[in-house]
Amino acid sequence: MKKFAMLSSLLIVSAALAAAPKDTLVIQEAADIPTLDPGVTYDTASGAITENIYETLVTYSGASLTKLEPLLATKWTISNGGKTYTFDLRKNVKFHTGNPMTCADAEYSFERNLVTNSADSGNWFISESLLGTGSNAKDDKTITWARIDKAVECNNAGQLVFNLPKVDPAFLAKLAYTGQSILDSKHAISLGEWSGKEADWQANVGKDLQNSKLSQQPSGTGAYKFVRKDANALLATAFDDYWGKKPAIKNVIIQKVAELAARQQAFLRGDADLVEGGGRAVDEEQIKGKPGVVWIDDLPNTVATGFFMNQNIKNNGLLGSGKLDGKGIPANFFKDVNVRRAFSYAFNYGQYITDVQKGKGKQRTMLLPDTFPGYDAKVKQYKFDAKQAESYLKRAWGGQVWKNGFTITANYRAGAVPSQTAMEILKKNIESLNPKFKINIQAKPWSEMLNDSRDGKEAMIIIGWAPDYADADNFMYTFYSSNGYYFPRSNWKDAQVDKWLDQARSTVNTAERNRLYSLVANRAYEQAPYILMPAGVNYLAIRDSVVGASKATYNPMISFQTGTFWKELSKK
Repeated sequence: MKKFAMLSSLLIVSAALAAAPKDTLVIQEAADIPTLDPGVTYDTASGAITENIYETLVTYSGASLTKLEPLLATKWTISNGGKTYTFDLRKNVKFHTGNPMTCADAEYSFERNLVTNSADSGNWFISESLLGTGSNAKDDKTITWARIDKAVECNNAGQLVFNLPKVDPAFLAKLAYTGQSILDSKHAISLGEWSGKEADWQANVGKDLQNSKLSQQPSGTGAYKFVRKDANALLATAFDDYWGKKPAIKNVIIQKVAELAARQQAFLRGDADLVEGGGRAVDEEQIKGKPGVVWIDDLPNTVATGFFMNQNIKNNGLLGSGKLDGKGIPANFFKDVNVRRAFSYAFNYGQYITDVQKGKGKQRTMLLPDTFPGYDAKVKQYKFDAKQAESYLKRAWGGQVWKNGFTITANYRAGAVPSQTAMEILKKNIESLNPKFKINIQAKPWSEMLNDSRDGKEAMIIIGWAPDYADADNFMYTFYSSNGYYFPRSNWKDAQVDKWLDQARSTVNTAERNRLYSLVANRAYEQAPYILMPAGVNYLAIRDSVVGASKATYNPMISFQTGTFWKELSKK
């Protein structure tokens, strides 16, 4: 899954005191749920729910990161030199409203994603595949209804046909992302969403879907259907007419509980089956070794996380005086590479690995999982070095930073202990260099942070990226390209890097792509647009009464919670 990744860990637990019923899975997490509309689902908290309410044409096979198998499709063929994909769709599938799923629903779903494509959604990469651009019709005037209509259509045999302008070897993997789920078109249209016709397509271009009618009243084909939601809880229940194997667990309850201590207490009482933890160090101390708990370790981590140092902060409320006078910072404070290098040297990577990850962490050389092709372990790394940090801060802004000092306000996701700890480590080390340096850190709700960071309104935050599909481009372009999804959050641009990344997209030669990604990584080391957070080794803590989540079945491309769908879980 894609998308915005929350820096945290999750523990799977059963009802230790039988407080959580056998037929109910209770999940507690710190984050709120920004949306339930697949067309704009682009964060892990939302995706973990939509992937169980909705379904895609294909999905990952078992624990494989690259092998795909049919889900709502039954088979497919590739023709026209790799530019035409034809899918046979599963029959006798119903939506939660009772409407039958047809090819028209699938066509509507993809066309809606192309029409509404915006900075809030993950549809840029499917648009790149089907239209040759990640932009929508407002930003790219060459996009017409005719192009969208031709890109995906149903043939006379009821098959779904995709027509790509050029070969995309990652296209099938892109279809496995929850944002490409099949919608109940009749239901969506009845709610007042796009009609699916040319008449009102322009009025829906780039439409904000986060709180859409469909988000409030979702209807998918998944094993679980939405029942209700308020500010603090969501209820889903097993869908009686599900086409596949009926899930063993009848109800799933998602509760927002901001305080870690409260989540831990609920876990230990048995009031919750699955809780967001506080990072390895906390979880090993509080959970590991407790009676009935099985600790599953050494699971793959496909998330890349970094400190974002925004070079164009569009929020006067975080700038203080707006000047380098010790009482604030200018909006382009991080534009000076000396500031970014200094901050990179000021973070204590080893301390974070020890304190948060309990020694089970790895400092990567680039914002790409080390299990992905394209990762280069030979690229230089920043190490904690207070003298180097001081040296660069003395050079920054012609010496004005060191002379006058600064005050920065940085936000972290409310309830995320690892993010808070990382901020505290950086704050302590920076402030120890000069009494005129001040970093104020504060908690902020997840949805607010997502929206403000998208608009360039966060000065310095920690955000990760969980892959939409298993290809290096999904990370490298996202983080490092000025056309990438994360650009508005960092506002870092390097023309040579953009050129290398575009070249990597235009070739299927693996060796050449890897060479280009190494060039990007080395350039990023020099320019330090991000502080690279150490990658933890994933783990699950599961009680022996919860069945279905294991090392053999764990797939990080499916869910950041369990590595599997809810329908695969049961309770003894």
